[in-house]
Amino acid sequence: MVTGLLFFCHGLASIFGVLGGARGTGQAVPFGVWPSWWAGAIQLVFGGLVLAGLFTRVSALLCSGSMAYAYFVVHAPKDLFPMSNGGELPALFCWSFFLIAVLGPGAWSVDALVRRRRGAAETLTPAQA
Repeated sequence: MVTGLLFFCHGLASIFGVLGGARGTGQAVPFGVWPSWWAGAIQLVFGGLVLAGLFTRVSALLCSGSMAYAYFVVHAPKDLFPMSNGGELPALFCWSFFLIAVLGPGAWSVDALVRRRRGAAETLTPAQA
């Protein structure tokens, strides 16, 4: 939940210019600018989905991939080591979301709630339904 929330906040900052704005400028990224605006849209939408635990595995995999892209395209050309190229956050987000994608949603997720309700509905006999 916390990883999704932090990613969601980065998306809010990039798309709407709140919480300090994109890269602390206080401004939003102009609409459609590649790759910044699209990264912000991914952060906003899929970070929110991971936070809620809805379509968690797919959302986390997309978030992980976007951070891998950010690391290798933006940060790695400067230097491969994250402490030297400023890529600590993309690397941490990438591996954190990959772990969420592999392990799946937790017990408090919307996905788990849907799964529990489907299980309860499947155990009902036709007469009970």
